[in-house]
Amino acid sequence: MSEGSNGRDHNPHGFCMWVAGGGVKGGQVIGATDAVGLRAAEEKTHVHDIHATILHLLGLDHERLTFRHDSREQRLTDIAGNVIKKALA
Repeated sequence: MSEGSNGRDHNPHGFCMWVAGGGVKGGQVIGATDAVGLRAAEEKTHVHDIHATILHLLGLDHERLTFRHDSREQRLTDIAGNVIKKALA
């Protein structure tokens, strides 16, 4: 889908990702987009959930992986993020 330019645009409303190995359950699809592939429609997840899941697969607890910045404890998944248990083997 293009918004008036030549080439492809980035879609912030629905995207796909392919993950394999390292504790990921194979042969499954989680979620879906609408009929034209523009917006997420089923089993929506946030990018924080994806980050939390990848960190979990690397053996890191995203809630404990914090650093201090501007007088505030911060982490990659901010104050959100849940491991997508359905994706784990």
